[in-house]
Amino acid sequence: MAEALQREISRAQVNELPIRRYEGEVLLVESPEDLERAMADIRGESALGFDTETRPAFRKGESHLPALAQLATARAVYLFRLQHQDFGGAIAEILSSQRIVKAGVGLAHDLRELRRLFASQPASVVDLGAAAKRRGVRQTGLRNLAGLFLGFRIPKGTKTSNWAARRLSPQQIAYAATDAWACRELYLEFRRLGLVDESSPAPDAHACQTA
Repeated sequence: MAEALQREISRAQVNELPIRRYEGEVLLVESPEDLERAMADIRGESALGFDTETRPAFRKGESHLPALAQLATARAVYLFRLQHQDFGGAIAEILSSQRIVKAGVGLAHDLRELRRLFASQPASVVDLGAAAKRRGVRQTGLRNLAGLFLGFRIPKGTKTSNWAARRLSPQQIAYAATDAWACRELYLEFRRLGLVDESSPAPDAHACQTA
């Protein structure tokens, strides 16, 4: 199976692909009621798409804490406003669950930054970029992987916007939800292709935690 993989895609090829955005339910988790609903769904899942967003820094020496954590289930995408309420306990529970796979791209950085907000012991974390790289794929960013394996283009949109804003714009919400959803879709496709070992995600989790 690995020998048949397309290992790279040009910018022109990506630009020819149809654009896809997440079109399902999105819940901004901002209240105890929101959190209860989100956790009920998340705890029933076996695989989540996972991503974070941070306000960009434009000056030397400037840095910001993560502002948003996105978790995608089969039914919805949940956006946790990390600087508006303390979700550390809930997200630490999700990250430490061995039963629920958390799949994303570049997760070493995301997990390291989240540890600036709360302690956690991540388990069952699968970095899709690392999994693809082990199979010889040369372009391991989320948008290239979506083009290679899902056959669609994710618009770049508002990556460098202010994720700590009091109110997120519809464009920000759509961008954040799409990234988490695409990570889950990629994980399911990688599992179908045998690119990840669904019974033993721990090696990827270890790589993310120590990178």
